[in-house]
Amino acid sequence: MAKTWISYGAALLLVQAIVACSPEDAAPTAPQSAESTPRDVASASRGGPLIVVFGDSLFAGYGLAQDEGLAPVLDRALAKNGIEAEVVNAGVSGDTSAAGLQRLAFTLDGQPRRPDLVIVGLGGNDMLRGISPEQTRQNLDSILAELERRDVPAMLSGMVAAPNMGPDYANAFNAIYGDLAKKYGIPLYPFTLDGVIGNGDLMLGDGLHPNARGVSVIAERLAPVVKSELDQGAASSATP
Repeated sequence: MAKTWISYGAALLLVQAIVACSPEDAAPTAPQSAESTPRDVASASRGGPLIVVFGDSLFAGYGLAQDEGLAPVLDRALAKNGIEAEVVNAGVSGDTSAAGLQRLAFTLDGQPRRPDLVIVGLGGNDMLRGISPEQTRQNLDSILAELERRDVPAMLSGMVAAPNMGPDYANAFNAIYGDLAKKYGIPLYPFTLDGVIGNGDLMLGDGLHPNARGVSVIAERLAPVVKSELDQGAASSATP
């Protein structure tokens, strides 16, 4: 475990140095180009439960073929668990929680129907940029509040601050996901990269993004949590 955290911290130090050289660009309310448009954002058409994976590069399939990102792989993992779902990729590489908040309405309005579940996985880029955990908390809170207002079920997939961020930052950042999951009564997958980070066989060369095998590990771990939430939602809908 110690070796894993050392590798994680070292990789983040490198990325932070790169990120610090350029200011954060404001995200548009709606995507403006093919590069900024989440793949498959309006491709759901099969009729099963509609799941939207709404996050950053960890969800978008950074560096991978289109069928190797989290959405299609989770789709297949759910099928193995008996759920014929429609999993839509609404991940955008580089997104902070603020950028995600700005495009949330556009993403939801672009779906063919109200999603049965939105998996929110943002905050990693906030950490890379050293953005205040309080700001990240406020943005994620606003995202979850909007989903609740629209009566869209949600779950959180969390991030963990790397050791090099320091204990004060880590304590404030790491508490966000559990606190918000409790506030909104939604399920939490505590760490998106759990079981993958630090394993060179499961990561791309940058040490930060999962390769195709790593995405499969994440999807296999997420699938039972997603299935449980969908089952609970179906049971609630069936109750008179």
